[in-house]
Amino acid sequence: MIAKDWLLFLRQYAPVPRNDNMYDETIQRSAQRAGVEPILFEHPAQTHVISCFNQDSADPVSVILTGTAGDGKTHLCRQVWIALRGDPALWGSDNPYLSLKYHYPKDRTTWPETQDPNLYREVTIHFIRDLSGWAPQQGSAWDQNKLDLLLRLCRAIFDPASDEVFLIAANDGQLIECWRRLPDAEPVVKARSLLEKLLVEDHQTEKGTRLKMFNLSRWDSAEIFDRAYSALLEHPGWATCTQEVPGETQVFGPKCPIRRNYELLQTPLVHSRLRSLIQLCDYNGLHLPIRQLLLLLSNAILGHPDCNDHLMRPSDVPKLIRSGTLSKASLFNNILGGNLSDTRRQSITIFDYFDRFQLGYETSNKVDNILIFGEGDPHFGELFNSLVRSDPLYGADEAFFAARDAYIAGGEDDEKESKEFLNMLVAQRRGLFFRIPDELAETLGLWELSVFRFAGEYLSQVIKILRDGQCVKRPILSRLVKGLNRIFTGMLINSEREILLATSGNYSQAKISRLLVDRVSVEPRHGERVALSLSNSGRATLTVHLSDTIEENLELNLVRYEFLSRIATEGALPASFSKECYEDLLAFKTRLLSAHKTRRDTDGASEGLGLRILNVTSQGLPEDRFVEVIT
Repeated sequence: MIAKDWLLFLRQYAPVPRNDNMYDETIQRSAQRAGVEPILFEHPAQTHVISCFNQDSADPVSVILTGTAGDGKTHLCRQVWIALRGDPALWGSDNPYLSLKYHYPKDRTTWPETQDPNLYREVTIHFIRDLSGWAPQQGSAWDQNKLDLLLRLCRAIFDPASDEVFLIAANDGQLIECWRRLPDAEPVVKARSLLEKLLVEDHQTEKGTRLKMFNLSRWDSAEIFDRAYSALLEHPGWATCTQEVPGETQVFGPKCPIRRNYELLQTPLVHSRLRSLIQLCDYNGLHLPIRQLLLLLSNAILGHPDCNDHLMRPSDVPKLIRSGTLSKASLFNNILGGNLSDTRRQSITIFDYFDRFQLGYETSNKVDNILIFGEGDPHFGELFNSLVRSDPLYGADEAFFAARDAYIAGGEDDEKESKEFLNMLVAQRRGLFFRIPDELAETLGLWELSVFRFAGEYLSQVIKILRDGQCVKRPILSRLVKGLNRIFTGMLINSEREILLATSGNYSQAKISRLLVDRVSVEPRHGERVALSLSNSGRATLTVHLSDTIEENLELNLVRYEFLSRIATEGALPASFSKECYEDLLAFKTRLLSAHKTRRDTDGASEGLGLRILNVTSQGLPEDRFVEVIT
């Protein structure tokens, strides 16, 4: 392997039109042709999956691997095949179905050191490594052999004495659709019901069955990212790039943008900020599969908008150095897909998700003062030098200073020059997001560079605190309660110690609700309280307890947290940002009103003949006035 081979192979993981290395079925052959080792790492589920089949298990069970495209299902099937000593040549074929015989001890407690065949039972393990490629197309009839095989699987799931087990890889939709197309025989109906239950309830197994389902989309993307990140940066291919001392304008020379991006990606701060973005995607319910994470990392290193496919080849490096366009290869821009066209970027899952942060398009006066007026300024000069000028490739260069000066000078006919400088500002703000050290993050308003200004607090003061088993600080909970009250009533109320349940009289989701139904104490009182905790799935949850037995939960994802915090501090948000959240929170209010009615019916309390009209004092505090209804 030489440097050129490795870099060209790495390019296949990036967003090229045909990226074979994104698929486990072809990665081995592609790597062998290039004489390069593929980027490999152990999936967090691998040990659990293999343990269902190896000889440490006296009772092997069938396994279904599901999840989204690119989650590594086929790769895990291959790892099981290798662990069970399957023939590599057979796995290298294009057949989506394979099988092998494996011997298990009849009784683990009497398993001797000498393997007496009489103490073992032979089990057939069936591999369907791609259900979509194995099952007939929708509308086509089932092949009888395939139909018989799935019927045997349905029976084996519920038969403790079965000598057959299965390993199947399938996307969620493919799995259920396949079972719905099977004839409604009793074992099929039972298996179909089981699969749907495991998927809907997000359970791995059901008591009394011999099946485990691993939904790979449920693993944290951040944990997968750490493994992919280490596997890429520690790949032996990088050693080939430094075996010979390169020239000034050669690949991996001192001016090479590929080398600079590789070095930047290794810095702890870049890794930390990139990981934070991926974590926030997780906490927003946006799962990122392995395929997308490898695409992100390879694009970060090789991206350049002026190259073929917007990705650098080794032969491009000397040309880019001579052309003086190295700054366009910035890792910080590539991380967000800035090297790609708008259409191409929006079609790629991970860049579509990252676009929602609007990094670089959001800013603060302090950040822009550093970038525009920082050079030589007594207040911002030191920050400008340490955060911008210090980067020899992607910091402020001659083109930046020229565009800045033209922008400051202004002019009626300078629209093109202004647009050019504003685009440079976007790139520099993105660079600052990955350069501002943690100790200056709050002072410089790091997360003001994104649309989620409270994202840093959400990670450090909510998620981390809850994962550590601690209580979230009271001011944060108070702010969330204040935001809820403003949404529930439609008024700028400053109440933080109780939740106000109000309606408009006949429509609980009205924008303005002045009829007060009840007040729910935030502090524990008669079974009432409001708390933040982690759900079983590890998501932050705001729970309103109306009694010891009646409660309602709201999953507090990043968007909802930002929405409530901004409503509490600023009073309103643009409709484009807030509409979905607004509707979600009004739906939560409806559930709370329903729970309140359940509590009232349980307690046997009467409504009374009167209305409580809610008003707001000049200090923003709620007060209610009782109006008697005379019949």
